[in-house]
Amino acid sequence: HLSSIPDNQGRDNPASHELVRIINKAREDMKTFFGVKEGVVFTGESGTELLFRLVRAAILGSPAGGNVVGSTLEHPATASARVRWCPVAGKENISIAHDKDQAMVTAQDYAAQVTEDTRVATIIQTSPVTGMAVDVAAVAKAIRERAPDCFIIVDSIQHAAHGVMDMDACGVDACALSGYKVFSRHNYGVAWASPRLSTLPHEKLDGTADDFWELGTRDTGAFATFSEVVNYLDWLGSQLGDEPDRRQRLEQAGRAMAAQEAHLVDVAINGADGQTGIRDLPGAYIVGGPDNPHREGLVSYAFSHLPSADVVRELNDRGIRTHVRKADYFSGNILDPLGMDSCIRTSFCHYNSKDEILALLKALGEITQH
Repeated sequence: HLSSIPDNQGRDNPASHELVRIINKAREDMKTFFGVKEGVVFTGESGTELLFRLVRAAILGSPAGGNVVGSTLEHPATASARVRWCPVAGKENISIAHDKDQAMVTAQDYAAQVTEDTRVATIIQTSPVTGMAVDVAAVAKAIRERAPDCFIIVDSIQHAAHGVMDMDACGVDACALSGYKVFSRHNYGVAWASPRLSTLPHEKLDGTADDFWELGTRDTGAFATFSEVVNYLDWLGSQLGDEPDRRQRLEQAGRAMAAQEAHLVDVAINGADGQTGIRDLPGAYIVGGPDNPHREGLVSYAFSHLPSADVVRELNDRGIRTHVRKADYFSGNILDPLGMDSCIRTSFCHYNSKDEILALLKALGEITQH
């Protein structure tokens, strides 16, 4: 619908005025979603592209020398950006090795590597390969105790659809997500940057404000779509309590989503109603271990006697959608240390049901008995 409007925002006619209204409302909705009061929100090609820009600006714009700290748990969106720009800026790139058995990185891990010369730190909020959620607030606190002026950038792409987003409470400087990962569509991402990060030197059009990040005319439909995401979460929160404030309703929705997904994960791993859980299926190995309390919204696993691609194909034939994660540039950082060439990623969301998980377990039971 919005793509059919033959006009751009910023012009003096009724259609353009309405486009501007939609965009301005969406920016407020984005701040409400992220849980921030200050800074700027902006859209881009994808969450990955936005993270690359944020990391680049922080590395090049922070004081000379020093180091940049991240972890091997991270997606290439931040890890590759560190590799690309640290040498250019003359900064050391420190990549903390995550615990391969727990598929986790902790505040203690960061504290052991961060120094007073740490200029930038990157954190993945939830791993898209393992589903393990990092305690971002604790990690940020550990970083600030040693390097209070460090720019902290968070990859929220996987987490955004699986719980509460609260960047102010985390005490970080920036984060980004992808629309398609949070009840929306492809071809756009959303980022937030704090006042001090947003005004670092970065690519922008001459004459625009120091905290302006969007390059060219963005798709109004992306803004409108994200407002609908926030409207949905607002509605969901309203069904679960009588909170008077919109932000509080979003938090209520996030907590309920996390609780529902934790229940589904428990059923998938441990079984229920007489159906065997993944942990007890023949030859099963669960990435991160079956009893890991940090798991959020997905289970990744493999079977010693079956290629993961074959399992995914047989599940597809039964109408059950899962995904092969291979030891490539997306997932090799997790799978290579475990000696795995692939795994089966099974993702859940709050709208999935126990019956669907039981159907998955029944199918896996049949497949693994071959």
